[in-house]
Amino acid sequence: DKFGSRLIDDPLLQRLKELTVGKGNVPSFIDFYDEGFSSRIVTSALSWTDSLFTQWLQEAFDCPLVIQMTDDEKFIFKGTYEDGAGDNLDHFAGLTMENAKDIIACGFKFDKTFIFSDLEYVGRMYPNIVRIWKSVTTNTVNGIFGFDGTANAGKIAFPAVQAAPSFASSFPVVLDAKRDTEMACLIPCAIDQDPYFRMTRDVAHKLVTNKSHKLGGKPSLIHSKFFPPLQGAKGKMSSSDTNSAIFLTDTPEEIDRKIKQHAFSGGQESKALQEELGADLEQDVSFQWLRFFLEDDDELERIGKEYGSGSGEFWSTGKVKQRLVAVLQEIVAKHQERRDRVTEEEVRKW
Repeated sequence: DKFGSRLIDDPLLQRLKELTVGKGNVPSFIDFYDEGFSSRIVTSALSWTDSLFTQWLQEAFDCPLVIQMTDDEKFIFKGTYEDGAGDNLDHFAGLTMENAKDIIACGFKFDKTFIFSDLEYVGRMYPNIVRIWKSVTTNTVNGIFGFDGTANAGKIAFPAVQAAPSFASSFPVVLDAKRDTEMACLIPCAIDQDPYFRMTRDVAHKLVTNKSHKLGGKPSLIHSKFFPPLQGAKGKMSSSDTNSAIFLTDTPEEIDRKIKQHAFSGGQESKALQEELGADLEQDVSFQWLRFFLEDDDELERIGKEYGSGSGEFWSTGKVKQRLVAVLQEIVAKHQERRDRVTEEEVRKW
């Protein structure tokens, strides 16, 4: 409700199944796609789980994908400067290369995917960035993002850089698109990124010259839920807390330890209570993670029924955690194997 989103319901999901995903004109985007108009997917630097979902979307719609690596944003918000040593902009630029390797390893289509660094590509997008700057007041940006007079100028300017890839004309060579294009845009993103694209949708009509564009030039959005940290709903994933998440560099032993020692349990305090009351599936992190990662829906349903009732093979927290460990170990091992084959030269090709 806070973001004005609505769930992807069964009728919309059925339409997706028939074609081969929320808020922000997703049904309209599907109408657009269903009628044969050119479409594309745009997203910013992805988490691993977002990458998996976006890769599925690309397969389902079989359309071009543009991935924005916001190394400039990271420096603007987290960068440092020290007298004598200078700033650490190069550090964030280097992270782009490593992040791109993880993204490529998720299996995107090479001939339909363009990965770019803002620091390297911004010149092509600059005309649209300028148009967005002209269309949005400083008061609007401050109101949306909560900036005040202490914010550096980059923070106020960056939303336009984030918004520019929403328009196909920001990629005149890659997408062969001009401002009068009929191409539509779908953006899968975490729900906390909505303010950027709420702003974008408000000014979209000023960025396109084709006034008959079916969506008015506005991007459509699919919001993804936040992924629960290992500590449960009250915790937060953080790179500084290695026990708050599973990392793509973790070994099988580290995965086993983290899940068994740190995954918040919704199970009862004793076997007797567990058999009587069952587990709270909404609070249990291991079960919630299985909802993301376990491919077999029938097995997931069985685990939920047994764990929720305290009966059967998966009656206990230990059994559910053991199943999650096996799933994650397999997924991470396969990802690491694919990533090891991605060189810097390969990244440059994308």
